[in-house]
Amino acid sequence: MTDLIYKEECYQIIGCCFEVFNALGYGLREKNYQKALEESLAQHNLSFESQIYVPLKLNDKIIGKYYLDLLIDKKIAIELKAGDHFHKRDIEQLFSYLKSANLKLGLLINFTNSGVQYKRILNLK
Repeated sequence: MTDLIYKEECYQIIGCCFEVFNALGYGLREKNYQKALEESLAQHNLSFESQIYVPLKLNDKIIGKYYLDLLIDKKIAIELKAGDHFHKRDIEQLFSYLKSANLKLGLLINFTNSGVQYKRILNLK
């Protein structure tokens, strides 16, 4: 059996997301959930940065740019969404972020009308 990567950190992050949802409910914009999640992460003494610039490079030339919603402990990318279900493009977006930032794990977190949903996205390269 394989252990989950960054299991404890993810448990804490997801707990903060549920805390935010329980306090605010459904129907807010992504940036509002992000601000609330930042507050919760800080209250739980989790190290994070927000809106982290990640360059997209080809042959050492910058050809584009990404911004991670949150980067937890310099190792877990967080992409926040507000809607009723995940979209394939959201998963692909986060995976692209992981590759460009050379990170192993990202959490796609969706604040839905029925609660918090999340997916762990791995970059094994």
